[in-house]
Amino acid sequence: MSLALRLIARLDVKGPNLIKPVQLEGVRKVGDPKAFAGRYYEQGIDEILYMDAVASLYDRETLVEIVRHTAERVFVPITVGGGLRTIDDVREILRAGADKVAINSEATRRPQFITEVAQTFGSQCMVLQIDAKADGKGKWEAYRDGGREHTGLDAVAWAIRGCELGAGEILATGIDHEGMRRGFDIDLTRQVSEAVPVPVIASGGMGALAHLVEVAEKAKPNAVAMAHVLHYGEMSLGDVRSGALDAGLPVRRAFS
Repeated sequence: MSLALRLIARLDVKGPNLIKPVQLEGVRKVGDPKAFAGRYYEQGIDEILYMDAVASLYDRETLVEIVRHTAERVFVPITVGGGLRTIDDVREILRAGADKVAINSEATRRPQFITEVAQTFGSQCMVLQIDAKADGKGKWEAYRDGGREHTGLDAVAWAIRGCELGAGEILATGIDHEGMRRGFDIDLTRQVSEAVPVPVIASGGMGALAHLVEVAEKAKPNAVAMAHVLHYGEMSLGDVRSGALDAGLPVRRAFS
């Protein structure tokens, strides 16, 4: 784990709406993603993660306008993923104000794309997104297209390969845990964190402060992405941060 455990707000977007998928499938509309991003920024979030929930599946436009609006008002790092297939796609989203891009589907189809992004924009910009499902044998398979299509790739081995190709960060989501609010996939996060030399973001499953403490202590990620627990007001970001500090986690203290 790095000196500071970053707290990231994950905002899954479908068209103009902020949604909350369950296991990357069932969808509930939540509200205006720009408003939520602004609210989390005011509360002291460390980063914003925008994921286009349908771009990879339906070839829809990426989040250019939402990102541009957000970047004009929110001054923390912004990562954007979903449907990015070409260097021009990446360039467009970065020009709109994103700091990093999360790539999943195109990377699994064309691994060299990881290197192309890293060489063009820097490894710090290239986040390898891994949506993984347990195979029941102690391993995980990476999925693409919103968790709908098998890749045949072992998730941990793919994380290692992605770093060799130039990825500067890994976003690891446990599909079986996503939206269930029962805690993160601890074993997946731990194995990825131990296997790669770059920062790892744990995503999928946070429903209580105890889940944050558990994944931080047992799996040692560098960052934790939260969605449902923030979107529905079950905990404020201040509650999360103060609770994490009380538990001895190395999160940044809120600005006074």
